[in-house]
Amino acid sequence: MRAWQVTRLGEPREALAAVDIEVPEPGPGSLLVRVLGAAANFPDVLMCRGEYQVKPPLPFTPGVELCGEVVATGEGVTSFAVGDRVLGGARLPHGGFAELAVMDEAKTFPAPPGLDDVEAASLFIGYQTGWFGLHRRAAIKAGETLLVHAAAGGVGSAAIQLGKAAGARVIGVAGGPRKAAYARELGADVVVDRHEQDFVEVVKAETGGRGADVIYDPVGGQTYQRSTKCVAFEGRIVVVGFAGGEIQSVALNHALVKNYSILGLHWGLYSDRDPASVAACHRELTRLVEDGLIRPFVSERLPLDELPDGLQRLGDGDTVGRLVVVP
Repeated sequence: MRAWQVTRLGEPREALAAVDIEVPEPGPGSLLVRVLGAAANFPDVLMCRGEYQVKPPLPFTPGVELCGEVVATGEGVTSFAVGDRVLGGARLPHGGFAELAVMDEAKTFPAPPGLDDVEAASLFIGYQTGWFGLHRRAAIKAGETLLVHAAAGGVGSAAIQLGKAAGARVIGVAGGPRKAAYARELGADVVVDRHEQDFVEVVKAETGGRGADVIYDPVGGQTYQRSTKCVAFEGRIVVVGFAGGEIQSVALNHALVKNYSILGLHWGLYSDRDPASVAACHRELTRLVEDGLIRPFVSERLPLDELPDGLQRLGDGDTVGRLVVVP
């Protein structure tokens, strides 16, 4: 079967090699699926670089999120059968950037019938992360103000839709007119082009000086530091990641003085520590899809041959929305 493998660490254009490999066998508790769509995620870029917390031995096929059709099941699998359309996370080293991939039964879920294959491929990581960040960690309430950084990216775009579905007023921050227009299309009530405006001043103006109740930050660094200037009394900053490349230090005296909370979010831990909550989240996301409140915005559908270029552009910050590879 055709697949892309990371054969050496580096930027995606350098690290990925097109190969023809044997079809993997699904082990106990796993599924072999025909890939219908594999969403590109920033962790895929980081794994190419060797900078992610998960470091599979070389060579491996990245692609941590996908939608597929079950073609074989391993020993002990009872939840799915051949022919089922499913979504979820891949079991590396046999990731989604290939014609066939391996998935863990425990991290696989039915694909909502209301989404096509590439949309379903984009529902898992970003939306699960957003739901846990906004609801379980930040306990967002209707009527609150939510500030979303990197609002045109995969994680940020999901947070905009989930915030609106929760009844929040959403302010999205994006870089450049193209990304700002995309955040507006996603439903953000106010959009800040960070190249042209200071998001701190906009948030203060839009909230009458009170600040944002919840700040969703996948960027880190100076973005986090500036966010502390516009968080509301008893507000919550959800630390999702460090896409900006800088891991900030935190002045805890400032959190004490302003009475705000700093909440860490490592969504992947829930699969091991509270898998029932992940399944419940998927049911809730499926309901929100059925009710027309959320829908992944896929900006690019790429053939498998164009993966290195697409993943490189994602790593360089030159994409908007979700990029999905279709073998």
